[in-house]
Amino acid sequence: MKSAYERAMEKFGTGPVAKLTDKQKKQLAELDARYKAKVAEREIFLEGQLDKAISSDDDEAVAMLRRQLTSERKTLAAELEEKKEAVRKAKG
Repeated sequence: MKSAYERAMEKFGTGPVAKLTDKQKKQLAELDARYKAKVAEREIFLEGQLDKAISSDDDEAVAMLRRQLTSERKTLAAELEEKKEAVRKAKG
């Protein structure tokens, strides 16, 4: 019996979903944990900077730091997906 995810992937033309090995699942979990920590680290740093900018009424710095935080989240998410895709494509 196929999962809802597998049926959806087939419906949208990506073909059958490859089964992951236990090693791949472990690598994916490690990547998720590593990147979750990276995002948290950047958020803590930038939110500290953001608090300083807010308290000093520096609207330009506040806007810049918010854009930077959004950008870094997107960059890290893209890096994570690239690495996860490489794990998925790797054989065993």
